Amino acid sequence: MAVQREHDVVVDYGDLAVTGGISVFDERFDEMFYYDGDDLGAAYSPKESKFRLWAPTASEAHVVFYRSWDDSEPMMMLPMKRDVQGTWLLTASGDHQGRYYTYRVKIGQDWNEAADPYARAVGVNGDRAAIIDLQSTNPERWEDDRKPPFEAAVDAVIYELHVKDLSSHPRSGITHKGKYLGLAESGTRGPDNIQTGLDHIASLGVTHVQLLPVYDYATESVDETKLDQPQYNWGYDPKNYNVPEGSYATDPYVPGLRISELKQSIQALHEQGLRVIMDVVYNHVYDWYLINFTKLVPGYYLRYKEDRTLSDGSFCGNECASERAMMRKFIVDSVLYWASEYHMDGFRFDLMGLMDVETMNEIRRRLDAIDPSLLTIGEGWVMDTVLPEEQRAHQNNAAKLPGIGHFNDDYRDAIKGNIFYFDQKGFISGAEGYEERIRRGVVGAIAYDDQIRNFADQPGQAVNYVECHDNHTLWDKIVLSTAHDSEERRMSMHRLASAMILTSQGIPFLHAGQEFMRTKGGEENSYKSPESVNWLDWERCAAHQNDVAYMRELIALRKSHPAFRLRTAEQIREHLFFEPVPEHGVAFTLRNHAGGDAAKHIYVLYKAAADFTLVTLPELGGWTIRFGGEHIASLEGSRLEANGIGMIVLTVSN
Repeated sequence: MAVQREHDVVVDYGDLAVTGGISVFDERFDEMFYYDGDDLGAAYSPKESKFRLWAPTASEAHVVFYRSWDDSEPMMMLPMKRDVQGTWLLTASGDHQGRYYTYRVKIGQDWNEAADPYARAVGVNGDRAAIIDLQSTNPERWEDDRKPPFEAAVDAVIYELHVKDLSSHPRSGITHKGKYLGLAESGTRGPDNIQTGLDHIASLGVTHVQLLPVYDYATESVDETKLDQPQYNWGYDPKNYNVPEGSYATDPYVPGLRISELKQSIQALHEQGLRVIMDVVYNHVYDWYLINFTKLVPGYYLRYKEDRTLSDGSFCGNECASERAMMRKFIVDSVLYWASEYHMDGFRFDLMGLMDVETMNEIRRRLDAIDPSLLTIGEGWVMDTVLPEEQRAHQNNAAKLPGIGHFNDDYRDAIKGNIFYFDQKGFISGAEGYEERIRRGVVGAIAYDDQIRNFADQPGQAVNYVECHDNHTLWDKIVLSTAHDSEERRMSMHRLASAMILTSQGIPFLHAGQEFMRTKGGEENSYKSPESVNWLDWERCAAHQNDVAYMRELIALRKSHPAFRLRTAEQIREHLFFEPVPEHGVAFTLRNHAGGDAAKHIYVLYKAAADFTLVTLPELGGWTIRFGGEHIASLEGSRLEANGIGMIVLTVSN
């Protein structure tokens, strides 16, 4: 039998038995029922709408039509015809634009009703799919939308942002607060007439804006029918994977509007020279029992343990079985859809360590066929799951995942201290013994030598960061771990941490507001905290304009020196040399880099000690100050005397 049955209901497909309840599916099931077509879901035209559903365990299937998102009774229900590879077909004549629909399937003796997993549009709160002409959702000049120039992954400077955080502050100067259109507004001003919103981000010089989930998510803390009330969530609760979230639209009751407004925001970002990364969550669903997958093909899309309970490495109650053929197909199809229909420029995979290597490599292969410059990064954490170790897409298997970046938590914790021990100090706050781990981060987590090595094969596989939406902001972590330090010293630690991220090999990643020392008031997990905890505080930004300028200078420094963005591990081993330096410091040179760098040699010192430090420079020529001159007491020949916590960069010109 292809499926071990748990209930006494069995649908017979020749010699293959398939249960209608919670089941264990084997490879033979996928061989018999894998459908490789590109027409799953609904295809609209004014003459007819075509529907194809994959539901091999159903004995009957219907398309149910509704006039509105909340009608209690359907307007009609049309039977589908069984077709190849476990799919069902229906062609409905006439113009069905604007109608809502669901699928109704018979599993054993039970009838289940669900929205289309491949839905492109939905009604309020996503319980019913909507039939829509996608062409009508394109903004003006959408066909002329062009991606900003971009080559290698290590050229990226990523800026992570929640849609609502950018604009919801009372003094953001943005009209469409908390909305997609708020992302698209230019010319906005805040306190002291500072630039805010999109203009502020563009002025930093970052290359990519990574948006926290903008697909349609399900959570008790956000109800699209109650948008006049305070509501907030990060959105890591997938419901309809291929539809934008409605709470960020100006009117969630109009199915096409959320699509059009998200496209407008992406277009506006592109016009400002910014690419867009989408945060995607294919590792789990919000509610395993109510999700469309489970209603349509029970037991197939999620992972189960031997005792038939759900595998829960996500700590969200379930895991998606990405290794199964039709789950893998759904994930790949979904990523390609966002890349093509919405012009997304990259994808960040939540809890990527729960996904399987083959699926991630198939995503990378298919994206390469479209545009090799599209980024793929993810959380390659090593997590507990029933998926065999060798199949997991985590850091330990990075060698099996070329072209896919992993967040470097080792470097993060070495810089600021372990995120789970709030009072633990790191390198920047004066803790001892972190220098070797800092060196592992500097080289982009590659195998540099016998001692300095980490998970990455190539620097483009290391995403370097010191804060993100998760856990404390860098500023809050510093405050918690440096009870007796002054604010001035804490600010120096903060600047040093950002400087380290932007001068290390690999991909630098910044959290929105890091440039003005963002605080959430000590809140460690703000996923559904009030807007006032999560918003970008533009008054704080106005007060920290010197720090904003510092971040701009750091980004410009990285962009102006290709030596900070070496493409391969071999180049790093050839050109990067660690230099002797007293305790609480790490120093290195980038030598003889011929890749278009104006500097023949670059010397970088990360200095975490506040007192004077005497450093002997390598004799490679006449050193001049490139960055961090405020920390230099004297520079004479090969003798450098440095003061205070911070970064110094010296160069020898070609």
